[in-house]
Amino acid sequence: MSRIQVVFFDAAGTLFHVKGSVSEIYVRHAAKYGVKVSPAILAAVSAAFKRAFHEAPPPVFSAVEPDEIKRCERLWWFDIVHNVFYRVGMFDGFDEYFEEVFHAFEGPVYWNLYPETLSVLKQLKEHGFELGIVSNFDSRLFGVLRGLGIAELFDTVTISSLAQAAKPAPRIFQVALEKHAIDPEDAVHIGDSVRDDVLGARRAGLQGILVDREGTEDIAHMTPPPLVLPHLEELLRHVHPL
Repeated sequence: MSRIQVVFFDAAGTLFHVKGSVSEIYVRHAAKYGVKVSPAILAAVSAAFKRAFHEAPPPVFSAVEPDEIKRCERLWWFDIVHNVFYRVGMFDGFDEYFEEVFHAFEGPVYWNLYPETLSVLKQLKEHGFELGIVSNFDSRLFGVLRGLGIAELFDTVTISSLAQAAKPAPRIFQVALEKHAIDPEDAVHIGDSVRDDVLGARRAGLQGILVDREGTEDIAHMTPPPLVLPHLEELLRHVHPL
């Protein structure tokens, strides 16, 4: 790999992950509103989330004022979660439930760093790299990063609702590059999604690196094939600072 200046990362699924599963957390919070917890409802909620995300528009809004952006983010998520429970069974008190579960994810309570994340980020900084995040996460990400103790390691954080573009669109990567005043060939982007992180980065002129911890991603159709890492520690063998 050619020498680079900036290393960009995806956030959830790359640097940190949900404790347990999203469906477990949502159903656990719904239990106090009368939803019966069972393997069947967990499976149904999980499937409904996948469908809801697939059908949802990208989290990109015309709003520019911070309060209005946050309102749009909340409404976007409300539509997702409402779509899920409309399919698996709506219940009384849904609005109160949504407020509770939405705010539950804005800190570190339901998130864990991957074991190697902190060490890898610190080593990259020690070697002189600038670090950034490019994510479709909403503005709750800033609280999550602070709560997990890694916010200060990043020079920039670029999220879709503030960039007015979402991965895999090239524009969100271009916004991130502009913050560092560098050309695409001077940066790499690492993430866990072939579509959003690898192909999205490539379309913007960056090299996209895939983190595939489960070894389940299909890259046979990709030309050239991307660099695939089983975990972030492997990244240290492939990047070289200017």
